[in-house]
Amino acid sequence: MTETEPQTTLARYYDLDLLEDPGDLALYQALAQQSGGPILELGAGSGRLALPLAADGHAVTAVDIDPAMIARAGGAWQREPRTSRGSLELVEADMVDLDLRGRFGLVILALNTLLLLADRASQQAGLGTMARHLSPDGRAVVDVWLPTAGDLALYDGRLLLEWQRDDPQTGERVTKSASALHDAATATVTLTQLFDAWPPNGGALRRVARTDTLRLIGADELVAMASAAGLAVERLAGDHQMGDFGPGAERTVLVARLV
Repeated sequence: MTETEPQTTLARYYDLDLLEDPGDLALYQALAQQSGGPILELGAGSGRLALPLAADGHAVTAVDIDPAMIARAGGAWQREPRTSRGSLELVEADMVDLDLRGRFGLVILALNTLLLLADRASQQAGLGTMARHLSPDGRAVVDVWLPTAGDLALYDGRLLLEWQRDDPQTGERVTKSASALHDAATATVTLTQLFDAWPPNGGALRRVARTDTLRLIGADELVAMASAAGLAVERLAGDHQMGDFGPGAERTVLVARLV
């Protein structure tokens, strides 16, 4: 096994994990149509959002710190039809101190990516990066999950099976299991994800794993941090359909402009 093989496999399993569509693409497509300018996605992963936005005709810059994710996005873009599409620039970099010396009409931090910045200072820096790259009339969008008390009760270190699927690239059976441990003192969750793969007719089991620390953030803190970054909240929603934010909301979707 080469040094990069586990990272490449994890990037492939990231796409397999997201076969169940989170349902947020339509939101970003609508905002992109309104933006009138280039798009920047921070923490773009394997291009789940960046590729269809570029295919829609937009100029998209996708940033991720993981070289395997960037490589997978690049390969997928090369396989896209060459007709009626925009452009995609892939940048391997850390969003915390990113400086592209450009401004964008839409800056995206989607699907809990902010939580992967595992302390308040890093999250504040990430929002600062959004503000620094936003055009004067552009919009910044941040989407984070709000776990319920029931969710947190399960985060006691127990290992739970989440799914079993077939890998279309290898034909193997793959399962995902996860173990999470919540620390109330730091508002963090240590998340370990295990992916096991084996031939469909039986055989040796292969396992790859990754561990991340997530820092949970509530709506009030997110708004305060956005303000500190120089962003004025235009809309606070509770779901990807931009429904009103309020009690029982499972997400915070923040849309902001420069102050």
